[in-house]
Amino acid sequence: MAGNSTGRAQTAPQTAPMAGLVVSLFFTWGFITVLNDPLIARLKGLFALNYAEAMLTQFAFFLGYFIFSAPAGAILGRFGYVRSISLGLVIMAVGGLLFAPAAQLASYPMFLFALFCVASGITILQVAANPYIAVLGSAASAASRLTLAQAFNALGTFIGPFIGALFILQNGVGAATAGARIQQAQLVQRPFLVIAGLLLLFALVFWFLRNQPGPAASAASPNPFRAVLLRRPRLAFGVACIFLYVGAEVSIGSGLTNYLMQPGILGLRAPAIGAGFAHAFHLHAQFNTAQVAGAMVSIYWGLAMLGRFAGAFTLARLSPGRVLAIHAIAALILALAASLSAGPAAAAAVLAIGLANSIMFPTIFTLALEGLGEETANGSALLCMAIVGGAIIPVAFGATADAIGLGHALIVPAGCYLIIAAYGWLAARGLGIKFA
Repeated sequence: MAGNSTGRAQTAPQTAPMAGLVVSLFFTWGFITVLNDPLIARLKGLFALNYAEAMLTQFAFFLGYFIFSAPAGAILGRFGYVRSISLGLVIMAVGGLLFAPAAQLASYPMFLFALFCVASGITILQVAANPYIAVLGSAASAASRLTLAQAFNALGTFIGPFIGALFILQNGVGAATAGARIQQAQLVQRPFLVIAGLLLLFALVFWFLRNQPGPAASAASPNPFRAVLLRRPRLAFGVACIFLYVGAEVSIGSGLTNYLMQPGILGLRAPAIGAGFAHAFHLHAQFNTAQVAGAMVSIYWGLAMLGRFAGAFTLARLSPGRVLAIHAIAALILALAASLSAGPAAAAAVLAIGLANSIMFPTIFTLALEGLGEETANGSALLCMAIVGGAIIPVAFGATADAIGLGHALIVPAGCYLIIAAYGWLAARGLGIKFA
């Protein structure tokens, strides 16, 4: 049995440093996940991809979540929390290192495989770190630790696009000739190689701490495919909504850089925006259109972060179903507005969807699990598997963008939000989705 799986009680001085390390993991995977947003824009130009082909980046990434969710639970039960975290960090680092041969070969499939490995490692991290932070300390402060961890995750998603835009998009998103493709691909690899090195150091820290006494991990792997679960309409509808929500959120984030770069949106204004930013922070630098557009994706994720804090206040006073319906309808209206308008108004509308998104995932999750009792762990596993929507919906979004244009393709996430609004309304009214 893993050394960190002993059941000895811990004192605050022992748990506090470990809790701090685990909280930092939430920042890490949030930061790395949203690097896909500028990366998609760069790979699209580098390999002359259409939108559907470019969205295979998210397909490969979120496929890793789907495939490794169940094995990650088995790994946690076998090796315990700390060893599983260390393994997840190593797998993520291997994925980052695979960017080197992908760049050297200028191979898009190799980039996709590297991202699949990164996501597989993140899945193990999430399966281990989420319950670990909850049990690492007193039960009374578990909610506080989880809230703090999620705040750091949101901070990572806020900072990631900005940093990614500065480095990944430094040469714009234009197509590269066959001769220059390897050189341009090597610029893409550099941030991921640096991250891989940091992840390996992080993995070593956890490995050295593997024998620290700590709470035991359950050896039982959830079975999300039990018939008793699949017959619950409230849970089944919730699973569908998690699938749609993650797909909509990822589709918008993935397409934002290219959307904002369009001449009719911010493309012609981007150099002035970049110059204003440089002047405000006394930077002697010039930012190209792609960097400005990519950096503005941080606003989308930053609004989601702020919305979670405001949502905590709202959800304490209103029905969760009603709040979910209001946010989903707001996202629907904003997506349609961005689809049908142009200029700064369209940019503001699409970025504001981040604020509307803020409370959707945790609220859907909570509503779907309500009343499950002993089946809560299995229901949670089923909901986590629905994150594969981040692999499927963006490809449909990309294919729609190829057919009718990137702006009009926002009808795809708009349709997702319409169904989510219906779920929230039904939950608030108690109609049609009771457990009985």
